[in-house]
Amino acid sequence: MGKAELTEEIELEISDVSGQKVFSVANAPAANTVGELINEVLPRMNLPRQNTSGAPLTYHARLEREGRHLHASERIGDALERRDKLTLQPNIDAGLC
Repeated sequence: MGKAELTEEIELEISDVSGQKVFSVANAPAANTVGELINEVLPRMNLPRQNTSGAPLTYHARLEREGRHLHASERIGDALERRDKLTLQPNIDAGLC
């Protein structure tokens, strides 16, 4: 199965890191970026935008098929294939002691 063309829409499955929240995307525009996809699905999945201290959380997507994290600037049509599975993970920054 090849990469999608930029004019297509791609069907994806996205879950949170726990695997308890799973969201199906039937029509992710191939021309959009992974960052745009993440920003669109976060509220739909009801994932927190802030940590317990109130600091903003940023998320990145892990592509299960390749076992790698995607860059927010990657185009969906270049990086993903139909029915790919992504896991959204919050970016955790260690604090100073």
